[in-house]
Amino acid sequence: MTRPSHQPHWSRKSTAVWRLALTPLLPLALGAAPTARAAEPTATLSVAFQGIKTPSGAVMVALVDGKDAYEDKAPAARQALAAVTGASVEVTFTGLKPGTYAIRAFHDLNGDGKLNTNPFGIPTEPYAFSNNARGATGPPPWDAAAFEVKAGANRQTIDID
Repeated sequence: MTRPSHQPHWSRKSTAVWRLALTPLLPLALGAAPTARAAEPTATLSVAFQGIKTPSGAVMVALVDGKDAYEDKAPAARQALAAVTGASVEVTFTGLKPGTYAIRAFHDLNGDGKLNTNPFGIPTEPYAFSNNARGATGPPPWDAAAFEVKAGANRQTIDID
């Protein structure tokens, strides 16, 4: 059987080559976005510490993302140090994954990098927790200090004394 001259002759090989060449373009032709994955939403958390009585030293901040980290059984998600020169200081954490966090902080008055305590274990330097949470005979529980960080800008204001 002969083919009319106006109809093209497509071999299986040439059809397969064209199919492979055009397949990646099919989603674009159908209005789909390119195959690059969309970036996960991130959060920024600004934390203002106010009520500072001694304008020297530094505020040491631990941002934790779970109860184990809050209780020092796992590492903090992030840490920061902010020099104190007045009655308030602010730290900002960027690129956070949205979720539940808590903050532990203390004002390192003498620059030794640790929360100093008396012989009974009671802190002798100012300290604070997110939500201004307070514990009766020690740190407040995780549930009292935990707060939600949503995608975008977030803010916490904490009294440190």
